[in-house]
Amino acid sequence: MPLLPGLDILAAARAGGYGVGAFNTNDMEITQAILQAAEAKRSPVLIALSEGALKYGGDILPKLVVEMARDASVPVALHLDHGSSFASCLRAIRLGFTSVMIDMSHEEEAVNVRETARVVEAAHAVGVTVEAEIGRLGGVEEHVVVAEEDAILTKPEEAERFMEQSGADYLAVAIGTSHGANKGKGRPYIDHERIVEIARRIPNPLVMHGASGVPADVVARLNAAGGELADASGIHEDDVRKAVTEGIAKINTDTDLRLAFTTRVREVLRDDPKQFDPRKILGPAREEMQRIVEERMDVFGSSGRA
Repeated sequence: MPLLPGLDILAAARAGGYGVGAFNTNDMEITQAILQAAEAKRSPVLIALSEGALKYGGDILPKLVVEMARDASVPVALHLDHGSSFASCLRAIRLGFTSVMIDMSHEEEAVNVRETARVVEAAHAVGVTVEAEIGRLGGVEEHVVVAEEDAILTKPEEAERFMEQSGADYLAVAIGTSHGANKGKGRPYIDHERIVEIARRIPNPLVMHGASGVPADVVARLNAAGGELADASGIHEDDVRKAVTEGIAKINTDTDLRLAFTTRVREVLRDDPKQFDPRKILGPAREEMQRIVEERMDVFGSSGRA
């Protein structure tokens, strides 16, 4: 099946009251886990690559992902996560991405509007759709630490004005989530009233970043296998389920896959210290990531939608 523009997948999700996962990949095994989960669950999916992933894998990585995704029998879009510039988005479009994010949320509103509109004009000319962001999440994002006090929740009136002026197709909103494996003590707060008000003002699909669940059982297994991850916490499943009925259509997930991958690699090497066959190390990690992706698709409500 040909890759689809992101909006084709996300508009259906917004209209249907369910969410679609945008799962980050960095290599072949992660991509396989995402696609195999999508096939098993008959779920549409976005495969996301960050600028860090592109630096790590080079131009060959998105080419590999494109070829793998074209064999899928479910709707797939290839998405640039947190593009930092017009040039970065153009590069992604040339590499075959069908969805790009331009993240100027750290700039003044006028700059964010101007740079987003530039990307929209170029992307729409070749059938690619665009995500932008208003507000700012806390946590760790591509080695950049944003302190909690620097996080800024999205203002509904600004979101409405921004979408009208920029022409973006879907909007990442700051509603209490954060990047990384530590999203706060106890059950992190999600501002559902804010989601509802933003969704009332704009019909576009809304995007939740920093939405990983950080399963406590996986964290416990990681630490039991020699890892050191303290105070890990994620977004509660019920908050995600509620958010997708309120207008959230795209849910970004990266941390959960990293945890699954690292946990199984550590467990395999702990249980079989003589093992040095990459297939027997990475294969179980791929299976664990697929399991996690399938569980997330069930939570998002995208299972059976393809």
